[in-house]
Amino acid sequence: MRRAGDALRRRGGHRQLKQLTGGIRRLAGRISVAVVVLLICTVSLFSKIGGNRSLVRSVVNLDELWGTAVSGGWKPSSAPRSDWPPPPNQSNGYLRVRCNGGLNQQRSAICNAVLAARIMNATLVLPDLDTNSFWHDESGFPGIYDVDNFIRALRYDVQIVESLPEIHAHGKTKKMKAFQIRPPRDAPLSWYTTFALEKMKEHGAIYLTPFSHRLAEEIDEPEYQRLRCRVNYHALRFKPHIMKLSNSIVSKLRAQGHFMAIHLRFEMDMLAFAGCLDIFTPKEQSILRKYRRENFAEKELVYNERRAIGKCPLTPEEVGLILRAMGFDNSTHIYLAAGELFGGERFVKPFRTLFPHLENHSTVVPAEELAKNARGLVGAAVDYMVCLLADIFMPTYDGPSNFANNLMGHRLYYGFRTTIQPDRKALAPIFINRENGHLAGFEEAIRRVMFNTKFGGPHKRVRPESFYTNSWPECFCQMSAKNPADKCPPEDVLEVLNSRLQIERSEEDSELTNPTNSTGFTTVQEEV
Repeated sequence: MRRAGDALRRRGGHRQLKQLTGGIRRLAGRISVAVVVLLICTVSLFSKIGGNRSLVRSVVNLDELWGTAVSGGWKPSSAPRSDWPPPPNQSNGYLRVRCNGGLNQQRSAICNAVLAARIMNATLVLPDLDTNSFWHDESGFPGIYDVDNFIRALRYDVQIVESLPEIHAHGKTKKMKAFQIRPPRDAPLSWYTTFALEKMKEHGAIYLTPFSHRLAEEIDEPEYQRLRCRVNYHALRFKPHIMKLSNSIVSKLRAQGHFMAIHLRFEMDMLAFAGCLDIFTPKEQSILRKYRRENFAEKELVYNERRAIGKCPLTPEEVGLILRAMGFDNSTHIYLAAGELFGGERFVKPFRTLFPHLENHSTVVPAEELAKNARGLVGAAVDYMVCLLADIFMPTYDGPSNFANNLMGHRLYYGFRTTIQPDRKALAPIFINRENGHLAGFEEAIRRVMFNTKFGGPHKRVRPESFYTNSWPECFCQMSAKNPADKCPPEDVLEVLNSRLQIERSEEDSELTNPTNSTGFTTVQEEV
């Protein structure tokens, strides 16, 4: 039986509990307010610090950009750093490849072909370039590249011949025929050392076609990656007339001071690929849709969505606004490396208004000289060299653009030459806001994005960045390296390799009935 006192005690206990609970809640509320205030102050403080940091970044001295990026003590070096025996006098057979695509896609394919020949102990036949289907250019490898330099520069790595040999049998002479294979995309090294090698030994020669992106880029063996760099940056030298024309353009541009090269990918193929149509007239949109249907896989692409995530190539005007926000003025000399800009003059005019000193190879070189020397792949080669030698290079669409990606890698190797690489995804909302009438803080927002880049200095390669875009650290070294793997090889490495090559050639030749050197290698020294 409950007593009255018990009830009173319980009631009093409830009151005390309520008072206690209310006090705790009031205290918690005060603490919450204090925490919120503290958070606001902290965020405000860091915002000011961040704002100051942005301000510091936004007043970068442009004179620094006209020079080279900070190297951190690194320098290019693709010479072997471990045991690297010369190719045996007797190979397992002949390797032919057909390099498809544009100039730089072919360039990567050539690097892969040399590496494939090395790991298979094959004699490489001078690569075929697919110059006719797109470029309508039949000059081929010998018309673009210096063949003698190519063979000489790789004499420690692979045997190279200009064509398949003739076979003498039953009193007849005929050309050796290569067994044709379609290699898998991004094939591992094991595919070449098993299936491809087996077919080579069976037939004497194999022909890999098409040969674009047919060997995996990321390989754990640094010496194989350095071989790719030796091919790309030392063996693949353009023909003298291309180098002469390129140097002539660079000299004329540099006579007026510093100059910047811009690869403006505002062209029909890239716009159709990206699905960025809405800014064009109905007729132009029809042309782009037709091109897309004929050349790319069917896929529904919404312009606004693509634009918002930075998938559309920058317009010429957007490129001009970026440069102006960074501090470049209308006296800046700019070389445009581009095909025919889609949409014509109405898109170029706003850019030219901001930067009137706008040139391309057609405006710098006399028409007769250009017509004779810059057709097809040669024209792309000239643009490549001018962009390589420019004080600053700016690609406006790096995505699937082999031209821009390979050039960034070459400029990195060529002494960390400045590259301005716009982050289209970060820039997209800024331009969209501007188009919607929000102009306040536009240039400061551009600067915050643009000055938060590497400008061509050494940096870790992170996918989807390609090895051909960034060969650091495999193809670079440090004189005073903490890590032994990064230490520069001795300066006499080529003399050592050359001596070994000559000794092994002599030993092999002495065992043959007819002691001839089938490689055609010489003892000319050159820095790799």
